[in-house]
Amino acid sequence: MKLLIINNTSSGPADGSIYDFIRYASNDGDELDIRVTDGTTDVRSMLADATDFDAVVVAGGDGTIAAVAYSLAGTGVPILPFPAGTANLLANNLLSPMEPYALATMLHEKRTLDFDLGEIVSGDERFGFCIMAGAGYDATIMHDAKPAKKRLGSMAYFQAAVANPTPQVSKIRLVIDGKPIDCEGLGIVLVNFSKIQFDITVTHDNRPRDGQLDIVVLKTENAFGLIPALFAGLLDRSGRYPSRTEAVEIYHGCTVEAQADPPFQIQYDGEVPDATTPFTARVLDGAARFIVSEPCIDQFGDGAANPDEA
Repeated sequence: MKLLIINNTSSGPADGSIYDFIRYASNDGDELDIRVTDGTTDVRSMLADATDFDAVVVAGGDGTIAAVAYSLAGTGVPILPFPAGTANLLANNLLSPMEPYALATMLHEKRTLDFDLGEIVSGDERFGFCIMAGAGYDATIMHDAKPAKKRLGSMAYFQAAVANPTPQVSKIRLVIDGKPIDCEGLGIVLVNFSKIQFDITVTHDNRPRDGQLDIVVLKTENAFGLIPALFAGLLDRSGRYPSRTEAVEIYHGCTVEAQADPPFQIQYDGEVPDATTPFTARVLDGAARFIVSEPCIDQFGDGAANPDEA
């Protein structure tokens, strides 16, 4: 096996577990190329020859994995997301194990599935995302959580949310697949994979292979109004699927144009670039090929049950 390993040492706890993975994954005759960044070197510059490898392992947070997946979109190169970040939401959504030995075993079993990616464009900048992107309140949380992520882990996001209970409310105009929608709210969330921190699901369904994005508008006037929707997300695990309440409005589409007055800050998979609304976004149907677990095949494979029919 010829393996390219991208290791972002600035992500997460930096516990060195990727090196345990390398020891477990290596067999006689294998060729492993390890490329390291501390956030200074752009991971995209490390991928020029990625198609020459049998697989790419990305050790980092969700933003690092998204950057690699977007750079390799449509190439068919298998990517193993190695959970070395703070929240590791993609690994959780993919039902991947967290232990290096289990991940090495999964690599050798060579199961893959193709998943959708999202692309968001603001001005001259464009970014790819695996899980979610958006603008407004979620971007504020991501920005404010960054200083405490190393110390608090996922709790840094909760702390940032509590510290900003009355975020900016803007007039929002969306155009989804050509259809205009006007409203007011705290933000806009574009959902590919629906599970976030604390096992909360933003939407009822988790369909990252359907060629569409879920577009969620946070319509409440303050963060407290989102609490019933968060509880509803938790209750989804019981199979009850309660309403997300009027504080959240959910649409579906392949393309999105968004404006906000005043403008919203943008985020994608936990990264907060220096970009604001307006933005355009679209789904890249089946553009990312991930190495996955057997439970992931059971949930998302072509033979998986439709959640509405299960």
